Amino acid sequence: MRAITYTRPGGPEVLELTDRPTPQPGPGEVLVRLARAGVNPTDWKSRTNTQPGPEGQVPGQDGAGTVEAVGQGVDAAVVGQAVWVWEAAWQRPWGTAAEYTVVPLRQAVLLGPDPSFELGAALGIPFLTAHRCLTLGESVPDRVGPGSLTGRTVLVQGGAGAVGNAAIQLARWADATVIATVSSPRKAQLAAAAGASHVVDYRQQDVVAEVRKVAPKGVDVVVEVSAARNAAVDAQVVGMHAAVAMYADDGGAEVTIPVRAQMAPNARWNFVLVYTEPERAKVIGVEDVNAAVLDGAVRVGEDVGLPLHVFPLAETAQAHQAVQDGAVGKVLVDVTA
Repeated sequence: MRAITYTRPGGPEVLELTDRPTPQPGPGEVLVRLARAGVNPTDWKSRTNTQPGPEGQVPGQDGAGTVEAVGQGVDAAVVGQAVWVWEAAWQRPWGTAAEYTVVPLRQAVLLGPDPSFELGAALGIPFLTAHRCLTLGESVPDRVGPGSLTGRTVLVQGGAGAVGNAAIQLARWADATVIATVSSPRKAQLAAAAGASHVVDYRQQDVVAEVRKVAPKGVDVVVEVSAARNAAVDAQVVGMHAAVAMYADDGGAEVTIPVRAQMAPNARWNFVLVYTEPERAKVIGVEDVNAAVLDGAVRVGEDVGLPLHVFPLAETAQAHQAVQDGAVGKVLVDVTA
């Protein structure tokens, strides 16, 4: 099979198009023939900082395709079914930047009767991260679904990013009022297309003042892409029992939080990394995101604020670079091209 691999850490130049044996599913696993692969920041960060195993590493946590074969203990009825794949390369050598990958059955989730491989490949890390961010506060439930956030207000810092877009779509599905911050009119259009109820351009407007107009008592959840830059703002807009969920590291930056001001509302400041989150939270996240997919509540594309940038498999290095350079929207790899 054709696969992108790297045998040493480094820049995108270490990625090579190779011909490798097709992996075989072991007990409890499925073999998925991939159509699209998603590219996330953790892909290029892992490639840069982590020494791969002796056989090399196929990058890519997320993808979508069709189940081709099953291992012992897996019902053969899933063969031929369209699925979305998550965490394919987490502590495993077979990522999604290849014609095939092997994952445990629970990491290949049915896409439903009218599958979109573009949507499936875009789910994984961004949507599971967004789900976790939306469910960490004491004033919100640990499940996301229709009506679960009725009466709640969610602030999405960075509403035009992949996780920001996922948070907006999921929160609106759950009936929350969503405020999104952006850095340009173009990004404002994308956040509004995703479903944000209110959009604030932080370069042109006072975020605290604008948020307080919408939520005088403060917001219930902050989905935070840049905690080091936004902590002072977040501290001023949290409501009673609110939660700030930080899912990006700003290149190792540190966060300063005004302690007394956060004690009064009993605010929570949480750190989010899908790969190591509690198992129950991960199971719930997959279930809820898939329910949103089957409900038709989440989509991808320009019309929902998530432009797609698709690269052929041979140009996976360029796809990695696009994500590292901050491409607005979702970067995918067409594994069939």
